[in-house]
This record gives sequence, C-alpha cells and structure tokens, in this order.
Amino acid sequence: MTDMPWDDDSEALFASAASGGALCTVTAIDGSWSRRLGAQLAVLPDGSTRGSLADGCLEKALATEALAGGPARVLRYGQGSPFLDIRLPCGSGIEVMVDPAPDRAALTAACAALTGRRPAELAVGMTPQGPFVRRFLPKLRLVVLGSGPEVRALARLAAAQGIDCLVAGPSGEGDSDRTIALGQAPDLPVDPWTAIAVLFHDHEWERSILPWALATPAFYVGAQGGRGARETRAAMLAETGWAPEESRLRSPIGVFAHARTPSVLALSILAEIVAEHEKLLG
Repeated sequence: MTDMPWDDDSEALFASAASGGALCTVTAIDGSWSRRLGAQLAVLPDGSTRGSLADGCLEKALATEALAGGPARVLRYGQGSPFLDIRLPCGSGIEVMVDPAPDRAALTAACAALTGRRPAELAVGMTPQGPFVRRFLPKLRLVVLGSGPEVRALARLAAAQGIDCLVAGPSGEGDSDRTIALGQAPDLPVDPWTAIAVLFHDHEWERSILPWALATPAFYVGAQGGRGARETRAAMLAETGWAPEESRLRSPIGVFAHARTPSVLALSILAEIVAEHEKLLG
C-alpha cells in the first residue's frame, strides 16, 4: 500500500479503502485503555487485519465477527461484556462498532482528503450513545532547515519512523531536498500538521527564516542554540516584531536539557515534536 500514515492511527482506514473488508471502530471506552477513542481495525477479505486494538485476542474475536457478515453492530468487550473469555486490562470495557461492509465511497473520500493534507471525517454509524463520527488529521510532516550532522541525523531518524521529512539547506548541502538563500525567506509547504526545526550553527541564517517560520500555521517551530545564541535570537526577533511571549519558538529545542551528539539531539527533537503532534490528535 502507498501513502500510508506515519503511524497506525489511519492504517485501518487506508487498508479497508484499498482492499475491502470490514472496519471495526472503538466507539466507547470505560476505564483505562491503551488506544484512543475511535481506534480502528480493518479485517480484510483474506482474514488478515490492519491496525491494532489490544494484544491480539480482541483482534481475533473481531475478525471472526466481521467475517461472519450481517449488519453493522456494536459489540462490548471486557467489563459488562457477554464474551467472558476476553478480558481487558485494568477491568476496562470498550464498545466496538463492527461494520462488515462499510461505505466504500466514504472511505475513499476520507483517504483522498488525508492524502491531500486535509482533515477527514467518517460517519461510523449509530451507537447507544448516538451517531459516532471518526475524525482524522493529516499525518505529521517535518521540515528541517539547516546544515551539518544534526540535520542528517534528524532526517534519518524521521525516515526510520516513517515521517515525511523535507530538508532545506544552503547551496552545496548534498542532503538537502531544497536550496535556501541567506537573507531570503524560504518558500516551503507548511500547514497546521507540519513541524519546523531550524538547525543552523551560523545563526545569521535565522534572521529571515524564523520570522517566516513563526508566521506559518506550523504546529511546532524550534531552533537549536546555546544560551548566547538564544539571547541574540530573542533580540533579533524583537527587532522583527516578535515579542518573546508571542513567538511560540521552542528554544532550547528538544526534551533533553543537554544533547551533546547529533543522534541524541535528533531523538530529543523528534520526541518533542511527536508529543506535540499527539496533542493535536487528542
């Protein structure tokens, strides 16, 4: 399959749209549960599954129900369920909409919206709590501007995680996807589901890049640099009209107080970005 999301949040949707089969959606959670409300499992015509809901036992039970056909229905598992052989962690209970024949046109439309980097909604069906609509956001995209080993390390780590990553750097940087010029604002695709990381040691590049980045709808903007660089940066941003409390710039960048190698810095940055992206998903 192509154009898969960076994690498994939308994997079942794409799989069901591409291959047919059933779609199972968690529509209610009582107690603690390891997946978010709306988590989905696709049961394909050959009996294989895409997505994940638990440790495998629940997936097998749902696959059996889905392949049995019939109308869409809500089934309860765990606490308060008639299926006594399936226990969920911490005594929790969940309700799952099992739809053996979901609306293919609606699935295709949702996938097309996500591929076009637009939010999508899928009406799953009527539950005891009322109509349930599964909402999706476009997958995380990372834009990295800079030069040096930190840029390469972050791009490699993002690629290993399956995150779309666009690297922009000065002319002559062999690993760059796009070239940027000193003193000019970049012209790069940025939307509300994009994170921007600025990784220059020569902070003069930031004079045009950071005002541009902060004016974009990116959900995250961060820049590397020690205390001296941050002080100089704050003064520069103030000159361009960005008050520190309004700039939303993450600096120091990343979750670790001190990252002394490119690989550790890359891990620190990506962890912070993913954490912020999770907040968007709810």
